[in-house]
This record gives sequence, C-alpha cells and structure tokens, in this order.
Amino acid sequence: MNKQIATSGEASARGTDRTLAIIEYLGGFRMGKSSSEIARALELPVNTVGRITETMTNRGWLYRREDDRRYVLTNRVVDLTRPQVNDKSLTLCSWNALRDLRDETGETTQLAVMTDRKCAILEQCVSNQAIKVSGQVGMRVPVYSCAPGKSILAKLPDNELKDYLKAVTLRKFTKRTLASRSALMQGLKETEFNGYAVDLAEGLEGIHCVASVILDDYHYPVGAITIIAPAFRMPPERFEEMGKACMEHASRIREKLLA
Repeated sequence: MNKQIATSGEASARGTDRTLAIIEYLGGFRMGKSSSEIARALELPVNTVGRITETMTNRGWLYRREDDRRYVLTNRVVDLTRPQVNDKSLTLCSWNALRDLRDETGETTQLAVMTDRKCAILEQCVSNQAIKVSGQVGMRVPVYSCAPGKSILAKLPDNELKDYLKAVTLRKFTKRTLASRSALMQGLKETEFNGYAVDLAEGLEGIHCVASVILDDYHYPVGAITIIAPAFRMPPERFEEMGKACMEHASRIREKLLA
C-alpha cells in the first residue's frame, strides 16, 4: 500500500515537472512550437507531450494555432496574478481610462506594473493608426529604461529603491538610456517634479513613451498608465501634453480603486 502511494506520488511529481518544463519552454517562443518540437527540445515522448498539451489547452493555459498547429501560451498566468487594490482588480479599474486615453491621443496605451524588478504589461489598448507601436501583454522590460517603470521607481520608498539599485545592473540599450545611477536618480527627480515620466527612445530607437504612476491609499505605486508611440508622432514637444493626460487618467484609476 505504502509502495503504491509512493509510486503514485513520484508519477505525479514527474508529471508536474514536465508540465512546468513545457510552460517555461513555450515562454521563450511567441509564435509557439509543435508537439514534436516540444518533445525533441525537452527530450520527452511525443505521446506524453500530446497528453499534457491537450490538458493544458482544455484548461486554458495553451491554445493551438489553426494554420500551423503550434501550441502558444495564453495569458492565463498573467490573469491569475493580476494585482488587486482594496479587493478590486487593477486591470478592470483601468480599462475605461486606457480606452479613453487611447481615443483622446490616438496612440497605444498600456497598463504596467513592477514585478521581479521588471516592468510588465498587464493590459493595453492598441492605436487605430496605420503606423503604431504595441507590445504583448505579459511582456517584461527593464524598469529603468521605460516611462512606466521610471514613474513607479520615483514613488518607491527609499529602502525599496536602494534595494532595486543594488540588485540591478544598469546597461545601455540606446545612447539615451539612463545607464548610470546618477543619471537615473536625476531622471527620477524630474519625474517626481513633473508628475509624469518620459522615455526618449531609451529602450528602443524610434519609440517614445510618457507615463504616470497609479498610487494606492497609502500612496504606494501599484502600477502606471502609459502612452507609447512612434517618436515622429510624439516628439519631446508633446511630452507635457501627453504627461498631463496620463496624470488625469491615473487619477481616475486611483479614484476607482479607492471608491
């Protein structure tokens, strides 16, 4: 009897390990992978991969593309970990503001949070313009090289900001990245003074962002709302206009969270 329980437990652990391995593997391929590709990469039997991926698809963790039959991760993980403030969903409380800000500016708007020292996109409203910038929900980028990340850093308690700076190696992605501690701290001071953060093509060439932080009832930064656009359509001359729009809608979101 005890031997049967042990055997069952070992099989369960092995199945869990294989499932997690598939999730981690597919996380590196936005366009997905086929069953045979997954099996080959992870050195697993094709039948085993087939059973696991079928279960994961039925439970909403994967979907299978119709054209090439590749398995792709869904946003299930992001959905389960969406932050809440006062038992209210940050994403749900932000949706109308994201949509309205997109409609007012004509540019893509995003809701972002800081997690594991990265800035993650939780939700977005994509621009309707022919030439536009958008990301993938769940995508993570360095906090210090994007406007939403810097707006959050500017409001972190001193001890948390110090811990972040100790843990992260600042490096340049473009010639304008704030890749030194002194430059970043100066940028955060300007963000604090203005009420909004800017990204002057600091993460990617040709892309500008403006963002404002969302605060909870303890004035702790729980997220940020941002406008992201091609640099030619959102030059520095428009940063103040866009920044004030972000501040207005960040305030709207906060009111919903605290209501």
